[in-house]
Amino acid sequence: MSSTHFGFQSVDEHEKARRVRGVFDSVAPRYDLMNDLMSAGLHRAWKAYTVMVAKVGPGQQVLDIAGGTGDLALAFARKVGSTGRVVHTDINEAMLRTGRDRLLDAGLALPTMVCDAEKLPFASDSFDLVSVAFGLRNMTHKDAALAEMHRVLKPGGKLLVLEFSKVAKPLEKAYDWYSFKVLPRLGKLVTGDGASYQYLAESIRVHPDQEELKALMKESGFGHVDYHNLTGGVVALHVGIKC
Repeated sequence: MSSTHFGFQSVDEHEKARRVRGVFDSVAPRYDLMNDLMSAGLHRAWKAYTVMVAKVGPGQQVLDIAGGTGDLALAFARKVGSTGRVVHTDINEAMLRTGRDRLLDAGLALPTMVCDAEKLPFASDSFDLVSVAFGLRNMTHKDAALAEMHRVLKPGGKLLVLEFSKVAKPLEKAYDWYSFKVLPRLGKLVTGDGASYQYLAESIRVHPDQEELKALMKESGFGHVDYHNLTGGVVALHVGIKC
């Protein structure tokens, strides 16, 4: 059997999928609250920047992968208007349900479906934009997922990957202290689940850094790839264009 990373552990690929599902089943009800607390609200600015870079307009087709509680789907839906379409997807049903309810509360009924990013159930050349925020690092075969994102984009379409990345050198010690000492305790206090936030800290460390992810996106078929470091590299937004 093939093995892969689950945080710092090496596990069977099928075991990873089960464990990641368990993490998000556990944290889904308080996911947004924890995002606000652990990032001091900065996740909202990171997502707003992503929407700005996306430059989507009326009538466009958008696929939001690992869309979770729907922050990006909601923002994109307001940009594409009634003539466009935003498809809100996630592999985790609990997260997707939370996001769907939140979107309905905002007056939006978007196409919402459980799907695996490594096997997207959409035709090739279907979307103007594909986005994945804080989800790529949890995928077992990142190369396969990126290749699928490339496949479903129209020529000239854009992929946006917003993900935790490698922080600038001067921030490393403080960031490690916060990640491994503060974050799991905060998760335990707010969600009753410190282990899931320990996994979060570990999963960031084994995720490809900025240059590695850029190279992986190019290998997956994207003709032009660039990235923007946000908050000293705590997060990076990678932008890939399908030629």
